[in-house]
Amino acid sequence: DSIPTIVLSGKTGCGKTFTMMGVVSDPTLRGVIPNAFEHIFGYIQSESDKTFLVRCSFVEIYNEEVRDLLGKNKNVALEVREDPKKGTFVKDLSYTPLKNTDEIVRCLDKGNANRHVGATSMNDKSSRSHSLFTVYIEIQEGEGKNQKIRTGKLNLVDLAGSERVGKTNATGQTFDEGKKINL
Repeated sequence: DSIPTIVLSGKTGCGKTFTMMGVVSDPTLRGVIPNAFEHIFGYIQSESDKTFLVRCSFVEIYNEEVRDLLGKNKNVALEVREDPKKGTFVKDLSYTPLKNTDEIVRCLDKGNANRHVGATSMNDKSSRSHSLFTVYIEIQEGEGKNQKIRTGKLNLVDLAGSERVGKTNATGQTFDEGKKINL
């Protein structure tokens, strides 16, 4: 099975994060993630004969470690595992249930506040990590023997900017982060 995935990549400061997020509080300037959820919850409201469970997770890959941006401790590195039935997954990742777009905005705000950012000469708020915001949807329809449960998920990936160390004038930790980003 293929999983729908939107990936944004490009140079530092070219607008990847803005394209993904936009100005969440302004409907005319919302990015990919808030607009996707407007469509999802619009569909859910139109389907009164089905039951929906919508959840999200938000992780960053920082210096080659996976961190849960919505979990209790954003500084703990989580393990990526393989399972023959589940596929690839992150052990101990938290999942937040969602009922509307406002709850998504709160999750995005919390996760983005927990992301690693730093200043370079190319961007004063440069993402120092890759992020993966995933929405999981379960749809239950019918009852008894006719009950069906369908599942799906959408991955929204915001890659940290590709950068040349010479152009960013990075040193110390920012230099080390840049090397890991480019890996």
